[in-house]
Amino acid sequence: QVQLVESGGGLVQAGGSLTLSCAASRSIFRINVMGWYRQAPGKQRELVAHISTSGTIYYADSVKGRFTLSRDNAKNTIYLQMNSLKPEDTAVYYCNYISDTFNRYWGQGTQVTVSS
Repeated sequence: QVQLVESGGGLVQAGGSLTLSCAASRSIFRINVMGWYRQAPGKQRELVAHISTSGTIYYADSVKGRFTLSRDNAKNTIYLQMNSLKPEDTAVYYCNYISDTFNRYWGQGTQVTVSS
């Protein structure tokens, strides 16, 4: 079992920045994939960004150039730096961890609200 603890959400004005953190209770050195999803009210959960075991990072088109995912293996933590935030970025952001044995785990979610 892997516990994921997210932090860093909040309320910000459009154009502002936030950094989300997700700390895992297990080493992230041998993850399969780890990243962030988000779910806005009335919408399906969507992938925002993830990093694979090889270090390849994927970004959804809607956040490319604005969001940056990084990881600190020593702290078992990934980060999502979000710049130039837009009202449409408002959602609950969930950390996701897929282990090297393909077990999937979710964090509890952190609210990001961007005011116009």
